[in-house]
Amino acid sequence: MPASPFAPTPLPPMQLDSLYSAHRGWLAHWLLRRLGNAFDAADLAQDTFARLLAGNLAQPQTPALRSPKAYLATVAKHLLINHLRRRSLEQAWLAALAEVPEQHAPSAEQQAEILQALQAVDAMLDGLKPKVRTVFIMAQIEGYPYAEIAARLGIGERSVKRYMAEALTECVLLA
Repeated sequence: MPASPFAPTPLPPMQLDSLYSAHRGWLAHWLLRRLGNAFDAADLAQDTFARLLAGNLAQPQTPALRSPKAYLATVAKHLLINHLRRRSLEQAWLAALAEVPEQHAPSAEQQAEILQALQAVDAMLDGLKPKVRTVFIMAQIEGYPYAEIAARLGIGERSVKRYMAEALTECVLLA
């Protein structure tokens, strides 16, 4: 089993500062290779260190890092995935919006609100367990009845109802 990138000692503020100084450039370059955009890469590198700082402030006993590049790459990868998903969702929204006749297009403020709502729903769906997400999408978006969902997924109708209740609870919490 590989060693954990964490050691049992806290990460002192000076170490956090030296971690930033030593690895900021490397991380920004690592992100640039994946994004192809220097501004987005710099933003995500900054967000990575902000996340580390926030975690260190919230939990002063945050362990020191044995493998700082591996840890930073892991945090940055999660932020990168979220960034790419938001960008993809925004592009899909803009494409759909382009199809709407101008006289029916929502105002700029409404567009921003709709995009925020779409991003919140996307994040909620991403947070669901895979089976719960699948059942929810099949029922709410594809319109399958519970019996057909159960048959297609090879689960009982009671499970479908339980998964839907779980998903709908998350929807209510979203509002």
